[in-house]
Amino acid sequence: MVLVILAFILSLVVGIPIAFVLGMTGIAHLVVINYPDIANIVPQRMFYGINVFSYMCIPFFIAAGQIMNKGGITQKIVDVSQEFVGFKRGGLAYTVVLVGMVLAAILGSANAVSVILCTIMIPAMVSSGYDEEFAGSLVASSGILGCIIPPSVDFVIYAVLAGVSVQKLFVGGILPGICLGFGFMAVIAITTKKKKYPKYKEHFEPGPAFKTLFTSLPALCVPVIIVGGVLAGVFTPTESGAVACVVATILGFAYRNLKIKDLPGIFASAALITAGIMLIISFGNVIGWTLAFDKVPEKLVQAITSTTTNPSLVMALVLGMLFLIGMVMEAFAAMIILVPVLYPLGEAMGYDPIHFGMIIIIMLTIALATPPVGMLLFTTSKVSGIHLNKLNKSIWPFVAAGMVVTIILAYVPQITTFLPNLLYGK
Repeated sequence: MVLVILAFILSLVVGIPIAFVLGMTGIAHLVVINYPDIANIVPQRMFYGINVFSYMCIPFFIAAGQIMNKGGITQKIVDVSQEFVGFKRGGLAYTVVLVGMVLAAILGSANAVSVILCTIMIPAMVSSGYDEEFAGSLVASSGILGCIIPPSVDFVIYAVLAGVSVQKLFVGGILPGICLGFGFMAVIAITTKKKKYPKYKEHFEPGPAFKTLFTSLPALCVPVIIVGGVLAGVFTPTESGAVACVVATILGFAYRNLKIKDLPGIFASAALITAGIMLIISFGNVIGWTLAFDKVPEKLVQAITSTTTNPSLVMALVLGMLFLIGMVMEAFAAMIILVPVLYPLGEAMGYDPIHFGMIIIIMLTIALATPPVGMLLFTTSKVSGIHLNKLNKSIWPFVAAGMVVTIILAYVPQITTFLPNLLYGK
């Protein structure tokens, strides 16, 4: 087992794509434990890993993000945010977080939110006098909200792996996502006061502000339709991805920014990105199954509970482990490996499965924006052209804010469980 772990780490270090690292590690583990029928079990587990109806929402959310960007819907959301917070010092920075929260309620993906914010907000911030490293680190951090505020692809994956309600996870993510957004705004307030960043506009002007709000109302209704439809039971969380795609397409045509000729390229790009995610999930299911077959989850629970049965101390150990693993592994892959291992531990400690899942997802997502291998930092650097070293240095205040919020959420579970219990009962 030690050799398998070392091979896994070495493969990551040399830069082998994570999907193939997962596949090779799973096969290596089967060899080590002398599993008799490797040739059949590997493709079988790969197929079962992605033969899940809930995953149907993934390509739709990805396509919805690209349609929104092309159709000018994102710009409408940005315009409204600028009108209502632009008169504050650092108004554009607050706009990034607000827009990130709205986009998160539509797209369900951290990378999708970051790419859109990179395209629209970083040039505007830099031209207004903000440091490019601050703008880039803020955008990367705001991308985290894409995994926390419902709907979220990460919630769907966790729900499938843990066998819990997707709807409860969606509802449970609302308050933690808002708390995380406020945490980032606190960093903005401190930084803008220190560096004297400018206001987007001198005064709040009710006339232009409400005119912009009125013209942008259809775009602002998209997250309300998606989240509200799920909560009201009009459509399932899985179907919400298709709804997001359809609504975004209609609005794109209505605003006359989206053309029919744009759709093939958008759908092809969404298919390519989805294929990459599915490959990670399928290979990840192989290693997840091998760990379960070798009774690794049971061994981990026994090892930790023999050391301590204090739920608070166990939570601290889990938080530290998630953060360290998330720094060097893509969140999807980490979740597929860790959820089958950690979920029994959470049950043994008496944690609420929705609360425990939320902590796993948030911690791994914060690690997405943490050096040295934070995928959101790579995405932001690639799209914006800001040097990665600059982002690595400037991201830490936002990471610290995210950690503080996560620790509070970990030890005050009512923040996560209040809405699910209110709407669906315990």
